Amino acid sequence: MGGEVRHWNADVNGISLHVADQGPADGPPVLLIHGFPELWLSWRHQMTALAARGFRTLAPDLRGYGDSTVPDDPAAYTIFHIVGDLVALLNHLGLTKVMVVGHDLGAQVAWHLCLFRPDMVRAVVNLGVPFFPRGPNSLTEAFAGCDGLYIMQFQEPGRAERAFARYDVATVLKKFFSVEIDDLSAPPGVEIIDFLEARSSPLPWITEEELRQYAEKFQKTGFTGPINYYRMMDTNWRLTAPWQNAKIMVPTKFICGDKDTGLKSFGTEHFVKSGAFKSVVPNLEVVVIEGHHFIQQEQAERVNSEILSYFDKFTGEKA
Repeated sequence: MGGEVRHWNADVNGISLHVADQGPADGPPVLLIHGFPELWLSWRHQMTALAARGFRTLAPDLRGYGDSTVPDDPAAYTIFHIVGDLVALLNHLGLTKVMVVGHDLGAQVAWHLCLFRPDMVRAVVNLGVPFFPRGPNSLTEAFAGCDGLYIMQFQEPGRAERAFARYDVATVLKKFFSVEIDDLSAPPGVEIIDFLEARSSPLPWITEEELRQYAEKFQKTGFTGPINYYRMMDTNWRLTAPWQNAKIMVPTKFICGDKDTGLKSFGTEHFVKSGAFKSVVPNLEVVVIEGHHFIQQEQAERVNSEILSYFDKFTGEKA
């Protein structure tokens, strides 16, 4: 059903972007944007389900990940570079309007794609990370003094990489994939990767072979590229000043696990449920389902049905 996954690289926006592509070439296109620390592979269940329903799924490895280019310069990882890669990819394929699914940091990318190029997005389904309007302070100002917070530990060049290097790559990934705590912060003087625990038993939603596939790619690329996304968050805040008070006008469904770390911290749950979220994303549906952070893998069938039921509303429209 849906055919095999096709793999190819496209030279776009000054880099080579690896894309996993499944489903009929002339089907309604869906762009799938992965998060940290993931790959196109995170969408394997959604690609199969969407392709079987006639959609063409396009799941790139974002810059810095997998088989895409890994720029050395941290400044090459701003939100404008990442969204620029995706716009260039769609232009390369001659696609003027697509449906989009994002997860985690990929949801942040998807929100900004909607913000910068709403003309290219017919509808978006985002998982785990809501759209937070641009605040009065940069990230490091907002979280000053929170040294245990993973985002703050990721700021200093080399710090997280040195800590990660104490473990094999599969263990690093498993520590993040196993997260079930409400706050991704380490105690004073402790590195987040040392604080996180890797489950001794296999994760129920990822096979050892799939974990090996992830590990093989991160072994090749390292973690600096992915961590550079976080290092550019203050720069992103400064550069997105023109979008102050801008709303996401694209039709949106937001799906979150009820036990997602992100939902439980920074007042996110109140923001999502209080009406504040809908005030900045007016055309919004919210669905909270049972599960943790890596919801599209952990609760694949439920997430697939939520995506399909939403996108079915838009497939009759002309591009």
